[in-house]
Amino acid sequence: MTTVRTAQSRIEPVRPGPADRQGPRRRRHSENLPGYVFLSPWLLGLLAITAIPMMLSLYLSFTDYDILTPLSEVNWVGWDNYRRMFTSDPSYWHAVQVTVTFALVAVPLKLAAALAVALLLNRAIRGIGLFRGLFYLPSLLGGSVALAIVWRSMFSRDGSFNSFLAFFGIEGAPWVNDPRFALETLMVLAIWQFGAPMVIFLAGLKQVPAELYEAASVDGAGTWSQFRNVTLPMLSPVIFFNLVLETIHGFQGFTAAFVLSNGTGGPVDSTLMYTLDLYIKGFVELNMGYASAMAWVFLLTIGLITVVLFRTGRFWVHYSDAEEH
Repeated sequence: MTTVRTAQSRIEPVRPGPADRQGPRRRRHSENLPGYVFLSPWLLGLLAITAIPMMLSLYLSFTDYDILTPLSEVNWVGWDNYRRMFTSDPSYWHAVQVTVTFALVAVPLKLAAALAVALLLNRAIRGIGLFRGLFYLPSLLGGSVALAIVWRSMFSRDGSFNSFLAFFGIEGAPWVNDPRFALETLMVLAIWQFGAPMVIFLAGLKQVPAELYEAASVDGAGTWSQFRNVTLPMLSPVIFFNLVLETIHGFQGFTAAFVLSNGTGGPVDSTLMYTLDLYIKGFVELNMGYASAMAWVFLLTIGLITVVLFRTGRFWVHYSDAEEH
């Protein structure tokens, strides 16, 4: 027995060699190969359509590129485009003011309208699906040119909106051609397309437990008290999600402003959104280097606003499954 144990103790385990260690690695690579093949169109699109143009625009933002000049002949101007943007371009700051005004007014009103309609449609009644589809229909059109053309026709001097007002003896105005109302016309169009956040609010309302409303009702809470103390806290993650998306969309508005103003930002620059001013600088005035600088400032600003929203969201967004500390 001692001899057998001694012999067994001298048997050393066989260690895998380099070839054996490479076997599982090769198998993993061969198993992952189909995934890489299916991802390759997206990766190529990311490089060709997004990553490479972004890096090129970053380089062009430090040049005086004008589209017509070959890239090999552009002049490096350093930070001149950025200095001009912040110090000697009044139209830039006017575009910033118009865009911020639009976002601060249109985004909260759009979310409020979406939440109000979602509360009305959160009922189990006959034909509710049809009503939900009808309210969502404007969002299917998105930022289409056709919708903007129809909107411009509706709010022109001889448009259907003024005809409706004339039925009640009210004299209308050339809404899209009057600098006092042109931006408000864009806001109404943006608010009217509340279908997408409405659907998200509806999904969030379906997740609110009915027991919470029953408990609040037993405690004597009315409709407004239930909305304030139950619905809003439980819906805060969905509100935050919609707020981030709609804020970004609000700053990116372009199509409606372009169509309603015929690409000029008028009347009297009252609809000169940031993206429209960027388009004018790059493709009308052929100052693509300056437009690229504007685009990068815009990107960094949107990123900063998003970070601020996420930082402040932790003070009012409540997650039901979060651990309390």
